[in-house]
Order: sequence, then structure tokens, then C-alpha cells
Amino acid sequence: MAFIRLFWVFLKIGAFSFGGGYAMLPLIEEEVVHIHRWLSSVEFVDIIAISQMSPGPIAINAATFIGFRQLGVIGSIVATTGVVFASFFLVTTLAHFIIKYKNAPFIEGVFSGIRPAVIGLISAACVSLFQTSVVDMKGFAIGLIVLAILYKSKLHPIGIIMLSGVMGIVIYSF
Repeated sequence: MAFIRLFWVFLKIGAFSFGGGYAMLPLIEEEVVHIHRWLSSVEFVDIIAISQMSPGPIAINAATFIGFRQLGVIGSIVATTGVVFASFFLVTTLAHFIIKYKNAPFIEGVFSGIRPAVIGLISAACVSLFQTSVVDMKGFAIGLIVLAILYKSKLHPIGIIMLSGVMGIVIYSF
């Protein structure tokens, strides 16, 4: 029963999330933290951070980590399969029609409606992660510094992660 519930949760997440992993974060958080209480908000942010640092899509990595946390290796397989199943099925069955009718007003209307929703979902994920991650002014300062560096330079994400870790050590150790 636990395997079926885990699969169902991640199937819903995969089926109703458009716009990639960041757009999935609010739905993942709602299901995993608020509804099923498999993780705390802090644990969720930690898993998102680990998923972000790991190779591969964030939603698949998060599903794998959460599934493993719940039911071990089989849980990670079940959750990962659940999150990719709907997309795999839709892409393989609808790709022909989307390509054939991509300029049709109906298809353009669907994508025009989905794009702003994706921005809203990504924004909601940013606000939620901000509220959980930035617990004091020191964390807020690190976030602002990183934002300024990203805005003004083209520093590689690995450099940003390393710099943030060093800033955390310096700021929180003294």
C-alpha cells in the first residue's frame, strides 16, 4: 500500500506540473510536507539543495531522494517512475500531434495559458524556499550577495555554491 501511495503522489506531481522541476516544487512541497508529512519544511529544502547539486533534473532527483527516504531503494524507483510516467506517456503519444498542429490557434492558446502559470509556480517555489531557507539576517545577506554576483557576473553555478558554502562557514562560525 505504501508503494502505491508513493507512486500515486509522484504520478500526480508529474502529471500536473508544467514547466520543469522548479514549477513542480510547490506541488512536491504540498504533497510531501503538508499532506503526507513525509518531510519537514527544513528537510524539504535540504533535499531540494541536494537535488540541485546532483546531476539530472531537480524533480527526478527530489523524487528519488524522497522515495529512498520513505521506502529505500524500491521507494526511490517507485517515486522516480511515478514522477516521469505521465510526461513520458504524454510526450510519446502527443508529440506527433503537437508538432503537426503547433501553429494551430488551439495549441498556441494552450501554451500561452500555461506559460504565465509556470512563472507563477516558479515564483511560488522561490517564496516558499526563501521563507524556509532564510531564517536570519545572515542568511538573507548571503542570498543578497549571491543574487548580486549572479546578476553582475557570469560566475559558474559551482563557483556560486562553493562561495556560498565559504560565506556560510565564515558568517556562521564567528
